[in-house]
Amino acid sequence: MASWLDSAFYSFDRKIFFSMHALCKNAGGVFTPLFKFITFLGNGGWAFIVLAVICLLFKKSRKVGLAIGVSLMLGGILTNVILKNLVDRTRPFLADEKYREFWQFAGALKVGESSFPSGHATATATAMTALFLTANKKWSWLGFILVAVMCLTRVYFTVHYTTDVIAGAIIGGICGVCSYFIVKWLYNLIDKNQDKKFCKFFTDFDIIKVITKK
Repeated sequence: MASWLDSAFYSFDRKIFFSMHALCKNAGGVFTPLFKFITFLGNGGWAFIVLAVICLLFKKSRKVGLAIGVSLMLGGILTNVILKNLVDRTRPFLADEKYREFWQFAGALKVGESSFPSGHATATATAMTALFLTANKKWSWLGFILVAVMCLTRVYFTVHYTTDVIAGAIIGGICGVCSYFIVKWLYNLIDKNQDKKFCKFFTDFDIIKVITKK
């Protein structure tokens, strides 16, 4: 499948790489520090894991935290365990000498070997989709801006093909939707079993009550 992706989307991916390199070069690398920070947030999905844990600590945001956590697990299994090993696509800077020049110019980020799909794009899309579906939509839609920028940074640093990040975003979106329905089912199950200690604890626990308790 990796060879098919490389040949089928060669022109498309190449045009985007040259555009991103032109952006990096013509802007004098002004975007590089910001993009490095954003891409750092997606390393192992740590920032979204922290967000999920924080949300789980509060009663009002527990559903959000659970949805993000479930979506990250689904996305991680599908992307890092299954698809990366199944497709085994070589990183662009390892497959093409010109892309290697772009990669070095942008900062030569250290990454693993498998390129498809993008784990960063998947993690960001799963978390932000879950956030959008379970939180206030008046502001939670802003999370999709982070998804777009995260995808852009991975191509900017020449560590992913554009097709890698598009696939990651799509997979992440699907996992986010699935997590929403899984959490909805879990909450219905918990509501029906409020006589059970764990269910009642899960529903009522709030870290603020623990902190302020005398």
